[in-house]
Amino acid sequence: MELLFEKFSGTNARLDDRISITVNRAFGFTKKYFDDNKLSNFKYVVLFYDKKNMAIGFQFINDEKEPHKFTLIRSKQGYGASVVATSFFKTYNLEPKKFRGKYPWKRKNMPEIGRLFIIYLKDKEVAKKEPS
Repeated sequence: MELLFEKFSGTNARLDDRISITVNRAFGFTKKYFDDNKLSNFKYVVLFYDKKNMAIGFQFINDEKEPHKFTLIRSKQGYGASVVATSFFKTYNLEPKKFRGKYPWKRKNMPEIGRLFIIYLKDKEVAKKEPS
């Protein structure tokens, strides 16, 4: 029997399927999310915010003429991608320390917008104070 080994090269890769918010006003897309949703096919992301439901929508695009896009920054090590969105956080008065963490997402086709990946924000500071 011939053994065919493949060297494991996934150390430090984030393999959960989540979108994260960092304290540096950025959104992170894990390797699994990046690969599963074929983000390598896109250069930019447009952000949407639903204040009432505290939801953020992400639309991945390649349209260079879109004036309100953010550049998708790919990890040089192949660990996914991120978007620095300082203006988004400041515009909606979202304090990243309150909302940092990993979020499950849902995909939804929105009339007049198209396909969005949506996360629902949770205030991490309030959650810490709530009794168990």
